[in-house]
Amino acid sequence: MSERKQDDSSTYKVIEVVGTSPKGSDEAIRNAIADVVKTVKHVDWFEVTECRGHVENGNIGHFQVSLRVGFRVEA
Repeated sequence: MSERKQDDSSTYKVIEVVGTSPKGSDEAIRNAIADVVKTVKHVDWFEVTECRGHVENGNIGHFQVSLRVGFRVEA
């Protein structure tokens, strides 16, 4: 196996998480990222893959946002 050349390229691992919030989808995303960065190093990007909600008594109870989160793998 050949050795990796030192350049500006990176390798990423992707995890999937779901953030929630009673206030909105933006806050659900921010909550998810805030929790991920507590335990995962080198988080660089996210992608929203799904947005849904929970209905309680005819009103929106919670927004639920699924994310793919990418972080750099340490070489």
